[in-house]
Amino acid sequence: MKENHRSPISKISKILEKTYNDNVISTLDNFSSLYKMSVCGYKEPVLVSGVDGVGTKLRLAIDYKKYGIIGEDCFAMCVNDVLCHGAQPLFFLDYLACGKLDDKVVEKILQGIAISCKRNNTCFIGGETAEMPGIYKIKDYDVAGFCVGIVEKKNIIDGKKNLQEGDVLIGIPSSGVHSNGFSLIRKIFYTEDLLMQQFQKKPFYETLLIPTRIYHLTIHLLLKDFLIHGLVHVTGGGIYENLFRVIPENLEAIVEKKKIPIPPVFNHIQEKGLLSDQEMWNTFNMGVGMILIVSVKDKCPILQKLRLLGEKPFVFGHMIKGNKKVFLK
Repeated sequence: MKENHRSPISKISKILEKTYNDNVISTLDNFSSLYKMSVCGYKEPVLVSGVDGVGTKLRLAIDYKKYGIIGEDCFAMCVNDVLCHGAQPLFFLDYLACGKLDDKVVEKILQGIAISCKRNNTCFIGGETAEMPGIYKIKDYDVAGFCVGIVEKKNIIDGKKNLQEGDVLIGIPSSGVHSNGFSLIRKIFYTEDLLMQQFQKKPFYETLLIPTRIYHLTIHLLLKDFLIHGLVHVTGGGIYENLFRVIPENLEAIVEKKKIPIPPVFNHIQEKGLLSDQEMWNTFNMGVGMILIVSVKDKCPILQKLRLLGEKPFVFGHMIKGNKKVFLK
């Protein structure tokens, strides 16, 4: 990991090293991060990688000095995507760019990433910090992440190969807006709305900045006992666009919107912005963070298992024969 010479390398090293295991064989002095592959137990190991950022949710996090949330969201967006193919995350790297480096801010962002990595058995092994005056304003930051995981080839989750007629859609709730739709939100709500408006007994910006949920632990506990035909991380484009990505050519998905418990934050956004249903469902997750597509025979035991894990799952659709479409009704 190559750091700006003004960064306190010793502090950053201590943050990252708490996430290491015996497979990490590099330090921050190296120009690249080194991870020793341990493929014990895998016959045909496949590496699965994902990269993502936080989007314009960054603007709110910066304005209200909630820098740790930036890190949490960055890791969540990446690890949830890797999870969609059944992969176990191995390691994570970040790219942090800013107008003027503030050591305390960088430390909070990296702490947010490191805490999330540690909770999900992922090594935070390096990255890059770039000071870019003239590109970013003095107090502005941007962060992107890169996650690598591993999965046995025969266990790769691929909806296009595995989905079947009659399969059911099970939703696991989001924690809120997650990291999508903030450009639209910022057009609707002025600064005074975000700061002064009380929503569920706190300023509205606090509700909007609730970190993206990470589904890694829950899904991998399920995979020990059940075959999941498809997984969908609901991000930009909402349920329609993300569900469409995993459907094979000979099937269609029927989504029953009335069966989704929509959190109040989305109703508030729609009312304040005078947004149509189509705008809402094509932009936001609407309360669905992760979609599991499973055989109807596994529906009840999976729901029971999820509830035992403390989740509040709901069935909100199914697969029928068709021509690769998603119907929201």
